[in-house]
Amino acid sequence: MPSGDRVAVVDRRFRGHLHALRLALTDPRFDTAAVPGAMTALPAARQSLVRALAALPGGSSAAAARPAGATATATSGAAAGSAATATAASGTAASAAPTTTATATGTDTVPGPATPPDAATGTDADPQGAAVPFPAPRRGTPADDVLPDALAAGLAAAGEPPHRPELGVLVAEVPTDRAAADAAAAAIAAVDEESVRLRSAVKARDGFFTTHCISPYSRYLARWCARRGLTPNQVTTASLLVALIAAGCAATGTRAGFVAAGVLLLGSFVLDCTDGQLARYSLQYSTLGAWLDATFDRAKEYAYYAGLALGAARGGDDVWALALGAMVLQTCRHVVDFAFNEANHDATGNTSPTAALSDKLDSVGWTVWVRRMVVLPIGERWALIAVLTAVSTPRITFVVLLVGCALAACYTTAGRVLRSLTRKARRTDRAARALDDLADSGPLAEILSGVLRPLARRAPAFAAPAVALLAACGVVATAALAPHGSWYPVLVAAVYAVASAFAVALPLKGALDWLVPPMFRAGEYGTVLALAAVSEVNGALPAAFGLVAAVAYHHYDTVYRIRGGAGAPPRAVVRFAGGHEGRTLVVALAAAVAAHRTGFTATLTVLAIAIALLVLTESIRFWVSSGAAAAVHDESGEPA
Repeated sequence: MPSGDRVAVVDRRFRGHLHALRLALTDPRFDTAAVPGAMTALPAARQSLVRALAALPGGSSAAAARPAGATATATSGAAAGSAATATAASGTAASAAPTTTATATGTDTVPGPATPPDAATGTDADPQGAAVPFPAPRRGTPADDVLPDALAAGLAAAGEPPHRPELGVLVAEVPTDRAAADAAAAAIAAVDEESVRLRSAVKARDGFFTTHCISPYSRYLARWCARRGLTPNQVTTASLLVALIAAGCAATGTRAGFVAAGVLLLGSFVLDCTDGQLARYSLQYSTLGAWLDATFDRAKEYAYYAGLALGAARGGDDVWALALGAMVLQTCRHVVDFAFNEANHDATGNTSPTAALSDKLDSVGWTVWVRRMVVLPIGERWALIAVLTAVSTPRITFVVLLVGCALAACYTTAGRVLRSLTRKARRTDRAARALDDLADSGPLAEILSGVLRPLARRAPAFAAPAVALLAACGVVATAALAPHGSWYPVLVAAVYAVASAFAVALPLKGALDWLVPPMFRAGEYGTVLALAAVSEVNGALPAAFGLVAAVAYHHYDTVYRIRGGAGAPPRAVVRFAGGHEGRTLVVALAAAVAAHRTGFTATLTVLAIAIALLVLTESIRFWVSSGAAAAVHDESGEPA
């Protein structure tokens, strides 16, 4: 087989549900996968499969004898969505059931024409083209001679265990006699396979509103899309377009426009749920799709904030500060989530009484839903925004949203601080590197951190988050309280740059060091908001909104790259963007130099455009170039 193709091995005695084979043979997220009687390997794992094959008893024999009528070659498509074949393999007696083939695609696996016994070659070509003979059948019980299971066990023994999908009530087995085959057939008939497939399309853990008000219906919309050949990326794009139309309706400033905006925002959220369910239903996962889904969620929400602010301005109410505050608060919440998860992604000795208490609460059904609603995830948040938009004013909408998000942020952050303080864990180098990337330190902090490193080594363990907190609070408070045009914010911004360099001078491996990146986000975003709000310069707040949106995209892009295992953006991009401390100092200088003049608005606008062009260009290049690679979509249930 060509080295770029997926390979599948299926025992011809396999009995099971079609969706069990889909999960085993067509999911693009895993290099190898297996269920009883079937296994698959993507091109990246072909050499491992060949080694496992050669390691089997008789695998080195150049002329392995096989029973008449048995085939041993198995093939499948190069990637999800491309047609392919998978020929059943068996090493048992010729009295086994007739050999069949199956056609595998990214969305379905359907029976194909029979393959004649003489089609078998008895060998498989490794990626270098060398023929590797299949092993001779083992002379044990019939159950010992299931080649796919033997290969999966060989991979596991070599330290490369294949992914084993959770089948639940789905059947996948290799019966060895007529009675077992009849029992398998009865078990298959007793399960409504399509119902199971629809249920599995829904995210395992989600918010109350999404689980009970959206998913019971959107899963059928996902199936409708799958049957018409629509892709998750197309549905994601449709969701974005509907949300942008909603923002446009809100920008009209009329009651009819607000009502239409609320309805369309809910419609956009239905499509947002549908794209993920379509990906799970049809097993169409991709890195590009995961990125689009994540970034479009942020673009939709923040565009809607801007639409509400424009609509309020048409009615004579300036709520741009509230809109920017909502974006700042929501982004900082997300950074708390991301930083905490990355810090504990692979921590060793991960134990915490607080986590144990949380697990106990999860065992009580009603507390699960209350706790998920309290954190105000995307479903509850968008429902709240949509209803308030339709029945109240933009100002009320933003005030309620800010209060709700602030309470949710206090709840989640306090819980994570308690977990970190009571957890006996050692941070790994990978976690420290991820936190350093999330910190987004620029060239100024890089230079200063080298100078301050000896001092940081003598500081207590909690010094990094404490210094970051004090520096962020100091620069934001000074920007908000100093008279407009004052040079005090410039001085404090310079101190903030020195303090931020001290905070990252050593690897972030402390118990609370995951707080450093969100403190930096709050310091930078809060300073921009405060300086624009007190400047009394026309257009400063909308320009600040655009600047924070561009920088926030850069920070989200960093998060999604780290989650996808690709690492942070190139250091050149971070340096050219100035780092959080450099941007904070530049904005403070602009506010002092251009006080009471439109030059401040122009500076913020130019800075926003420059950063947007820089990070968008590099980000789109990266994600489009890696769009064919598989990605595991987020199933963590963390608030989005």
